[in-house]
Amino acid sequence: MHSKLLDEFNENGYVVIEDFLKPEEVETLYQAGRALCLDAPQSNRKIFSTVKAEDAHSKELYFLESGDKVRYFFEQGAIGDEGQLVVDPMIALNKVGHALHVEHPTFNALTFSNRVKEICWQLNFNRPAVCQSMYIYKNSGIGGEVTPHQDSWFLHTEPNSAVGFWFALEDCTLQNGCLQFIKGSHKSGVHRRYVRNPDTNASELMVYDRASPIYPQSSFTPLQVSKGTCIVIHGNVVHKSEPNRSQKSRHAYTFHVIETENNVKYSEDNWLQAPQDKPFPVLFERKA
Repeated sequence: MHSKLLDEFNENGYVVIEDFLKPEEVETLYQAGRALCLDAPQSNRKIFSTVKAEDAHSKELYFLESGDKVRYFFEQGAIGDEGQLVVDPMIALNKVGHALHVEHPTFNALTFSNRVKEICWQLNFNRPAVCQSMYIYKNSGIGGEVTPHQDSWFLHTEPNSAVGFWFALEDCTLQNGCLQFIKGSHKSGVHRRYVRNPDTNASELMVYDRASPIYPQSSFTPLQVSKGTCIVIHGNVVHKSEPNRSQKSRHAYTFHVIETENNVKYSEDNWLQAPQDKPFPVLFERKA
């Protein structure tokens, strides 16, 4: 099957679909994200940062075991030395992940909607499965940067098949840290991997297999999009977001889909592994 969506996806490494969500759907998802703030743990809070990595071991286990759970990750600036919250709970979270698509009815409904299945169909998936989901807050003034990366570093399949769905639940601007992409960079292969540490005696459970590539700032195209927009993201396209320096948050919901047919293998050294008794849920199976 051939589609305009597929052409654009193959050319740029991403597709922007405006007004994918109706205003009332945006509001429902946004309120669900706000409600998660009040469900967050009051003790043993874990910080999520793509820049710093102290107190790694317990955080990594919390992260590694989140494939079938809803786990809460706080911003770097939200927690004091004693583990106490130093900001309003409504702006303390960096993200919540990684099984919202299974465990939370609001996010489940969107993730398994016919509109999402239709896009996967147009991208020629045969048996797409959802491997993880996140609600990302990117709060005003405290929302940290997300360093340049390819999603395939983390969700590697052989051959590559990961596709991200990213839904803007608030307007995304340069000031509040909109997504930025290097157009066409998905054609250059996977630049590094984030893998389970083969050295079982090491304190780090996860390691990168090589140094971070340097991507020139001038290569990035910022995507300033309005709320309700869906951005479909190729697993190999390089993207990032800057810190939120504005007065407005930049909430988003995102999940990733992988192919599970045609001998596509999900890497056993990926951080995220489905529990034996809970395989990644399948969106549909294309019948010949």
